[in-house]
This record gives sequence, C-alpha cells and structure tokens, in this order.
Amino acid sequence: MKYSPVEANKILKEHEFNFKKKFGQNFIVDENIIDNIIKKTDIKEDSLVIEVGPGSGALTYKLCAKANRVLCFEIDKTLEKILKNNLREFNNVDIVFEDFLQVDLKKELKKYNYKHLYLVANLPYYITTPIITKVIEQDIDIDKMVVMVQKEVGERFSAKVNTKHYNSLSVFLQYHFDIHKIMDVSRNVFVPKPNVDSEVVEFVKKEKIKTNNLDKFYSLVKDSFNQKRKNLRNNLKSYDLEKIELILKKYGYDLTARAEQLSIDIFIDISNNL
Repeated sequence: MKYSPVEANKILKEHEFNFKKKFGQNFIVDENIIDNIIKKTDIKEDSLVIEVGPGSGALTYKLCAKANRVLCFEIDKTLEKILKNNLREFNNVDIVFEDFLQVDLKKELKKYNYKHLYLVANLPYYITTPIITKVIEQDIDIDKMVVMVQKEVGERFSAKVNTKHYNSLSVFLQYHFDIHKIMDVSRNVFVPKPNVDSEVVEFVKKEKIKTNNLDKFYSLVKDSFNQKRKNLRNNLKSYDLEKIELILKKYGYDLTARAEQLSIDIFIDISNNL
C-alpha cells in the first residue's frame, strides 16, 4: 500500500468500517504530519516501536519502513482485515488485538531483542494519560515517546512552573521525561473530525534526581495541587508544616506559596526531608 489520505478512506469504505466513538477513533489522513512524526522520532537501528491504536495502519506503515520491529496494540478487532491488507508487504509487524491497558507489557517485550525502545502513536483522547502512566508504572525502559494527544492535555504534559497548565500531572510526568511540544495538529486532518485540535508531544527519558520514597513524592505533589487556588499551608495541613517551611525558605518561598510556583527539584527536596 502506498499511503495516501484518498487510499486510506477508500479502503475503510471498501471494508464498510464503522468508526466507534467508544474507542476514541479519529484516524489521521495527512501524510506530511505522519512523516514529521517519523522524522522527529529519529528511529535507530535495532529498535522496537510500540504503537497503541494503529487504526487503519497509516502511521504503522511508515513505522514498519523505519523500525526493525513494530508491536501494535489494537482494541478493535474489526480492524484486523484492514490492517492485514494495508501492511501486507511487511513481515516486521506484530498486532495484538487486546486492550493495551490490560496487557502485561513487560511480558510482551520479553519476546523481542532490541537496543532501543520507542512508543509512537496517535493516542485515543479518552485514555491518553492512563497509557503514558502505564509505561511509567510498569517501569518500562523506554528511550522516547512521540505521541499525538488532545492539545489541552499536551499543554499540561509540557507545562512549565508558574503557567496556568502546570499541575500535578506535569510534575509527575516531567520527573520521568523531558517533554516538549513538536507541533500543533488541526482537527481538520482527522477522519472523523474531532471537536478539538491536537498536538504532537515528545517524551525523552531523563536521568532522574532520586527521591527517598517515590510514593511519598507522588502524594506530596498531588496534595499540593489538591485545590489549585489555595496555598501550600491550606493544602498540606496534614504534613509537618514547620519542616516544609524551612525547605521553602531555601528557595525564597514560604507556606503562602502555591504549588504552581514550585519546581520538581523543590518538591523532591521537600519529600526527601519529611
């Protein structure tokens, strides 16, 4: 299959495919955006690429042409014939027709030999954060993720301190990855057209400043942002506020500060000293 938006739509119609809203199916039909995603991912040799939600295989096709091996997870079994047809020229792709969130990913990855691991996908909006969280919680040693997500969600992922989108999720994800927006994507390049625009976001594995207790760190961050308009004194009433204030003073803050003012390093310092 030589990919093109016209060809993609034609194949879907031939198979009488019905888009399923419950799976968040919005297939991209712009080849330039797909090419940019492939370029930005910079797939190395001896690589395994995970794709969640391949849809009709437009991105998958390009991934197969670059990667040593591609492992796809697709929840919609009615796409099986379409994917087999569209990817028939490749023998380096495996498609698991299961819910990615229910899969034992570490067990699946043990079947493969690879030097570099990537996750590249147009993620369903309704499970974007659970998918990324799963990779972290299962401690998957992933080099890079390049994913298309709802624009508002992507802005939270990469948000910086003292911006309106900076929240507990920003801190959680940026503890594990350097996160950058690659490009904006109009809603007009999807079939069917969603109600919101998207953006492509890059997650690159980074060396983390170690916490003494990761669960304690997560809890501190979550509680600090519990009521975003309230200050740390109000949000952290159940903590040792004297200890917290001593640490905050090192950075020029006190308990009247709000969580959105604190960097990841400050949260780690507080967590390590409680």
